[in-house]
Amino acid sequence: MSRRPIIAGNWKMNKDINEAATLINELKPLVEGAEAEVVFCPPYVDLVEAVKLTEGTNIGIGAQNMHYETSGAFTGEIAGEMLTAIGVKYVVIGHSERREYYNETDEAVNKKAVKALELGLTPIVCCGETLEEREGGKAEAKVVGQIKEGCKNIDDISKVVIAYEPIWAIGTGKTASKEEADEACGWVRKTIEEMYGKDAAEAVRVQYGGSVKPANVAELMAMPNIDGALVGGASLTADFAKIVKF
Repeated sequence: MSRRPIIAGNWKMNKDINEAATLINELKPLVEGAEAEVVFCPPYVDLVEAVKLTEGTNIGIGAQNMHYETSGAFTGEIAGEMLTAIGVKYVVIGHSERREYYNETDEAVNKKAVKALELGLTPIVCCGETLEEREGGKAEAKVVGQIKEGCKNIDDISKVVIAYEPIWAIGTGKTASKEEADEACGWVRKTIEEMYGKDAAEAVRVQYGGSVKPANVAELMAMPNIDGALVGGASLTADFAKIVKF
């Protein structure tokens, strides 16, 4: 089965609305015609402008998080319905920074993923281990556990994008070797097969994330289990186009 690559830029807490507009306008002609599915995930305050600026282009806009409830007394949170109302198509769920700094659990990740799919959003569900877990031989168990809990009770897993991001490689300049990255993405695919069957495992797209840059994207994308990249710092300049068109 041929899986279309998906390259997503996670802008994290960077770019005000004017900076976002400048970067989007820079990138639009540079990523035009890319074979990969292209996604930008700017901060909430940039989303309306980002959707407007990318109308009629091959760029989809994603949010960096969402709540699993439709409305209520959840100060500071954003509902998925609010995202779809403005034309957002994707949402990052369970990024390691959300898990570490805001105590997000696998249970919350699962609730968000299920809700996102109900609303027609494409969830990008993140998983990955710490350096301590990898060095202690616990990397596979951590990743498998996150997938089993975060991706359960899903009607069509092929509509979910899974991003494997070793925490020790995020923003550190360290990158898992292409073999390490492919092996871990293979753990994800094997777990999906155990949960949903071989066809589902062949259909689901698994991204690698963790210090992806123009210099290493091609070798990562050449690996059999890697179908894309979730890119942090390297998505904040026009050089992101070099990753998109790997």
